[in-house]
Amino acid sequence: MSPVRPKPNDSDSNVNILKKTISNMEAAEAAEEFAVGRERKTIKEKNERREESIKDLQYVIKEEEKSRNNDFS
Repeated sequence: MSPVRPKPNDSDSNVNILKKTISNMEAAEAAEEFAVGRERKTIKEKNERREESIKDLQYVIKEEEKSRNNDFS
């Protein structure tokens, strides 16, 4: 069994993940208008998790930017 190696942290990848998460959230909000009952509840729950992910990704991206700026000073 080969050792598990973490993927390198790629800030461009984080930006793309952020964009995709925002896009998914917007699409879910549009779908929520037509959802009922359990489906509507599920959409709301997922969007709450997406909001947390968005906040976390924004923080990570800002920290990466700070780090890059400090390395090049």
